[in-house]
Order: sequence, then C-alpha cells, then structure tokens
Amino acid sequence: MAMETPPRWDRKMQQRLAAGEAAALGEFYDRFASLVHSLAHRVLDDDDAADQVTREVFGYIWENPDDYDPKQGNMRSWVARLTQRQAVHRLRQAEATAYAETGQGSAEELEQKVRRAHVAARAEHIVTSMPAPLRAALELAYFQRRDYRQTAADLGVTEDEARRRLRLGLQLLSSANTRPLEGSSPPGGYGRTL
Repeated sequence: MAMETPPRWDRKMQQRLAAGEAAALGEFYDRFASLVHSLAHRVLDDDDAADQVTREVFGYIWENPDDYDPKQGNMRSWVARLTQRQAVHRLRQAEATAYAETGQGSAEELEQKVRRAHVAARAEHIVTSMPAPLRAALELAYFQRRDYRQTAADLGVTEDEARRRLRLGLQLLSSANTRPLEGSSPPGGYGRTL
C-alpha cells in the first residue's frame, strides 16, 4: 500500500536534507527505498543493477536536495522520476554495451525494450500512488476477475461508484503509455541523468 506523503513533510524533509542531517537521509531512505528498488528492478530486471540504481538515487538526493521542486509534484513523484530516469539510463548503457560486444540486436530493439520497461515502471508507480479506493477496485477487477457489480459488493459501494473508481483508475493507468519517455526532453531540472 502506498504511503501518503503530505506536502509539509516534503518541505521539512527537503530542509533537513539540505542542512545535511544524516538522520533525515535515514528516514527518507526508510520511506522510499522499497519504491526506488522496485521501480529500478521493474526496468532492469536485475537485483544487483537495481541495488546500484538505489544507491545512485539516494546519493544524488543527498547531494542535491534542492533539486526537488514542490511545484512539479510531491517528493514521492520526484523520487520515482529520478529512479525511472536513472534505471532507463542504466538499461540503455547495458544494452548498448551488449550490442557492441555481440553485434546482435538493433537500436530500434533497444528503444523498444527501454520503452516497455519505462511503461511498466510508470504503471507500477501510478498504481502504488493512486488513492486506496481506486487501487482496491482495480485489484479486485484485475487480479480477482471481478466485474463492476461484484467489485461494488466486495467494496460495499454502489455500482455507480464502483464503475467510477474503475474508470478513473484505468484512465490513470492509460497515461503510463502516453507520456514521453523519460530522458527524451522532460521539463525543468528533472531531465538530467544522475
């Protein structure tokens, strides 16, 4: 279940990190390490590479806490964007190295693989970030194969409310495939590779 991060917590945490408070980094790590590692693993499909990306992301945050801009979203979203960007960058490097060594594959295949990994990681982030009622409805419909009537009964809501939750959840998920690939030309300071 996603942990909600209130904006006040975000601002306070950024101030603590900027002040170099080591305990703040520990608290920040405890809150977001599983998110970072799971997103990196989703893109890279490799525990060691996901561990490395996790270290790189938290190292970057420790050194650059002022790069967080609350106008661009909450801290959780910032961490997810940093993670996706770094994981995609690492995947591109690994695939390019493999291509150079073996000569198998093509630039188009590499970009397709990167795109699929990016979409999967973005979809996972969307699901874990969405409000619990939407996530519960989607989980019932997808994993337990419930229709909207059964979902309504399981959740104790009206059928109209169940349909609304499912529709909104699916609309949010559909954005995973329509956003530009991270690293192509994102806005603001979030476009740099770590």
